[in-house]
Amino acid sequence: MDLMSRTFAYLQSLENPQNAEIAVLVNHIVLDAIDAKASDIHIEPWEGKLVVRLRLMGVLNELVHLPLDLTDKVAGRLKVMANLQSYRNDLPQEGHAPASPDMGGVELRISVFPTVRGEKIVVRIFDPTNRTFDIAQLGLDAQCLSRLVKLLNKPSGLILLTGPTGSGKTTAIYASLYYLVQRSGPSISISTVEDPVEFHLPMISQAQINVLKEFTYPIALRSLMRQDPQVIMIGEIRDPETAAIAVQAGLTGHLVISTIHSGTTAGVFARMINMEIEPFLLASSISGVLGLRLIRKNCPYCTEPYSPEPAFLSQLPAELIENAYWRKGAGCGHCHHTGFSGRSALTEMMVVDEVIREAVLQKTPTRVLQKVAIDQGMQSLWDNGIRIAAAGDSTLEEIMRVVAADQF
Repeated sequence: MDLMSRTFAYLQSLENPQNAEIAVLVNHIVLDAIDAKASDIHIEPWEGKLVVRLRLMGVLNELVHLPLDLTDKVAGRLKVMANLQSYRNDLPQEGHAPASPDMGGVELRISVFPTVRGEKIVVRIFDPTNRTFDIAQLGLDAQCLSRLVKLLNKPSGLILLTGPTGSGKTTAIYASLYYLVQRSGPSISISTVEDPVEFHLPMISQAQINVLKEFTYPIALRSLMRQDPQVIMIGEIRDPETAAIAVQAGLTGHLVISTIHSGTTAGVFARMINMEIEPFLLASSISGVLGLRLIRKNCPYCTEPYSPEPAFLSQLPAELIENAYWRKGAGCGHCHHTGFSGRSALTEMMVVDEVIREAVLQKTPTRVLQKVAIDQGMQSLWDNGIRIAAAGDSTLEEIMRVVAADQF
């Protein structure tokens, strides 16, 4: 990876990298990650070396290799920053380092995991200055945004978001809550139950789960229902009990917004049925499901025409291929020679109407339900992605990487 790396320059200035000041070294790694707009830092002992990688736009890139002997020292420094037990190296630990000027004003969530070669550390970076909760700035296409806003304007119902980790679900939910605050001001009561609370939102009561103190999603939600909320945000539906409470809340006059892990947007219903929620309850309570992915956008400084791989083109209609404007980033200093700069949302919005409700009641298989939704006007992830690639905003290979598993 070609980064103007503080870390690399610092190591080059030393006669022996093993003599590095650990606090300085860790600071350089974090600052390099911030400069590169990375979402995560992976520090992992491999055979014979300690490898530092940055997740840029969803893809891991190597930053620097360190001597393996520094593993314990780097782990110890990050544990101190997160107020973890520095003398323990045999158990997983998670902690939080608050924002500080030395670390570029970002917050760090630090996870330490023991492996046979030493501790692997993953640092999630939260930059308050680099997040927008304006629903119009999420990058949703016009149809999806219109459908989401329409659902948010309803007084009740369950809105679910699904997608892999790091696909923008939390940002989309926060933007939805922010929209409701802007729309209604102090006349609306909004409460959240999260694990963890990633950002503090104005005029919203946010609670954080603490399993060690038996403050779980079900316990929190049962208590919250007595707090007279109009809107409830649940960080994630993980278990049948939480699912049952969310569905019941959506049926009893509350607007509920949550996330759930599912392979596909239509697959959310099968996942909830597997949690022993009756189909008639799902059909009555769920008002919409938003499927989210993030795709890398072509770098505007080095993008140029190119021809996609024939195997990928064979999946597309001939008319689309003829009119497409295929482009790809060649790689330059602006994009750290990745060819990509920034990411954009790729979405599909399933609004539950009478036709879809009937299909859910019949326990229609997921693939058939997906087709029913498309017949009802839903633009699929695949179709939206191909449209973006054909317009030259991303590559066909990037669309295939992100959504091909959902399509085939």
